[in-house]
Amino acid sequence: MRKVEVVPYDPIWETKFKEEAAKLERLFEGELVAIHHIGSTSVPGLDAKPIIDIMPVVQDIERIDDWIGHMEALGYRSFGEHGIPRRRFFAKGEDVRTIHVHMFEEGDEGVTRHLAFRDYLMTFPDVRDEYASLKQQLASRHPEDIESYIQGKQDWVSATEQEATLWYMSRQQI
Repeated sequence: MRKVEVVPYDPIWETKFKEEAAKLERLFEGELVAIHHIGSTSVPGLDAKPIIDIMPVVQDIERIDDWIGHMEALGYRSFGEHGIPRRRFFAKGEDVRTIHVHMFEEGDEGVTRHLAFRDYLMTFPDVRDEYASLKQQLASRHPEDIESYIQGKQDWVSATEQEATLWYMSRQQI
């Protein structure tokens, strides 16, 4: 069973991202368009579950299936699309996860959604702090129930993602 632990922001998360990103860059050389640190660990000052979220953006998502064995050799488990069409999701760690990899094809709306949410939280500290408070409350309420924790955040995250995406897209046109 995966426990729910939300901890204060730790600057070491950026270093861990860079270390793992370097491995993925070597593995997916030639297919990789970009690689981003996303999720709560990418936002300075945001309390988070200590799981590094990495988003490689690739030329052709279908070709990623050819690399599953290589990802497993790096310690990852493949979850396929894992509920999001045209994404490939990998996780390191079973009961205690350390890294999530969310792969999308260049141009996929998932790329924009993740970058918009991250950048919005970085730009608006009041929204970041509201999210941190919600996460702490849910972790306290559901310390042994990751699904209830995730469901408890869903409405807030969905509404904020919509707002963030509009904000992000308006900035891209400047």
